[in-house]
Amino acid sequence: MIFAIVGPSGAGKDTLIEGALRQRPDLRLIRRVITRPTGAGGEDFEGVTEPDFATRLARGDFALHWQAHGLSYGIPKAQLSAPGDVIFNGSRAALPEAAKVFPNLRVILVTAPDAILATRLAARGRETEADITQRLTRAAFTLPAGITAETVVNDGTLETGIARLLAALQPVKA
Repeated sequence: MIFAIVGPSGAGKDTLIEGALRQRPDLRLIRRVITRPTGAGGEDFEGVTEPDFATRLARGDFALHWQAHGLSYGIPKAQLSAPGDVIFNGSRAALPEAAKVFPNLRVILVTAPDAILATRLAARGRETEADITQRLTRAAFTLPAGITAETVVNDGTLETGIARLLAALQPVKA
């Protein structure tokens, strides 16, 4: 199974994914390739330059790629070859393409109230006040037509958020 974790900036996707991976060692995290310096903080990702990303894209290295917030993101094909469930931090706008590329894709939408999102974005110190305002405006972005997701509201303790994500990662009951 392939799980795409999506949601607005500040919802806590990376934090919840990290917690879920500690409790579910059978899950494999896809390490995204992003055109941002590796030391920029947040998730564990491979930072590359725009020319390097373009070269890898032209070579066909990515199963899925998208643009968001002025950056390029890629899901390396090589990380999908091992058996077992995989999880990646995705983009709501890229979900239609992701659903084509990954027919068994399950989408989990992680969200939180705007006040919590604003506090978290300010605390991480990567965005200006104007950037935070723009991100909060985009937080209400609805899922593309035809895409369904299970929603995880991350508005409580870390333990509660992780438990909610773990529940969403359970197999679908027939």
